[in-house]
Amino acid sequence: MKRATIAGLSIYPVKSCRGLDAPRAQMLPTGLACDGVRDREWMVVDPRGRFITQREAPELALIRTVASRGHLELVVPGFAPAEPDAVGPLRDVVVWESSVRGFDAGDACARALSAHLGRHVRMVRFDDRLPRPCSPQYAGDTGATTLFSDGYPVLVVGRASLDELNARLAAKGVPAMPMDRFRPNLVLEGLDPYDEDHLDTIAAGAVTLKLVKPCTRCEITTTDQDTARRNLEPLRTLAAYRRDDRLEGVTFGMNAVVVEGAGATIGVGDAAEVAFRF
Repeated sequence: MKRATIAGLSIYPVKSCRGLDAPRAQMLPTGLACDGVRDREWMVVDPRGRFITQREAPELALIRTVASRGHLELVVPGFAPAEPDAVGPLRDVVVWESSVRGFDAGDACARALSAHLGRHVRMVRFDDRLPRPCSPQYAGDTGATTLFSDGYPVLVVGRASLDELNARLAAKGVPAMPMDRFRPNLVLEGLDPYDEDHLDTIAAGAVTLKLVKPCTRCEITTTDQDTARRNLEPLRTLAAYRRDDRLEGVTFGMNAVVVEGAGATIGVGDAAEVAFRF
């Protein structure tokens, strides 16, 4: 066992749009929630219902979200804030290999998003009546489910891991990367670099998370979340020492599922006990 501290909590109400930092958040089975809004509860889709992310539309980074008392506001540059319809017509949608359903968010959001991205898109809210299970290959028999995340409810990154990466970047004359390049839900302080790779569980108050799979990183990490501009870093540097041939990608951070304490609240500054797999 080792003690760490929760140094940051972030929720991303709309997949690939700007997130919300939260001093405290509720840990649901599907991930964090704050002010009645859940992580990755909403998603932008193309006319066929297939998900759209910053991978192909980096301009999504410029879209802000505001949550208050269970209501979400979408703030698209150049448009008045729009409150999406929570229960519009149902649509069949796809995120990676998962076929699920979503409630259409309405024409106001669709018009603003389409104009901003330069293509026809809609936005949908996850329909809980058709749960989306996490891969049992990694989540095992936990019964974990997620919403529109890439695959798991919680993404964990250690602050020391980013510090170590930034030291490597500085040695190459590359500016430091902020944590938002990696879009974690939970940031831990007090660990050694990449300790999270080897953690079995994180226990904070009533909540216990089980770390199940390294997070393979894509070009979203090379996208400046304030400007939507892209560069080659940090993927180029990470590829030199964080390549995982088994996963056929570069890893940074760990995906986790909730195994105890769903519904409880955790906060920045809370102590966390971490258990290693070895």
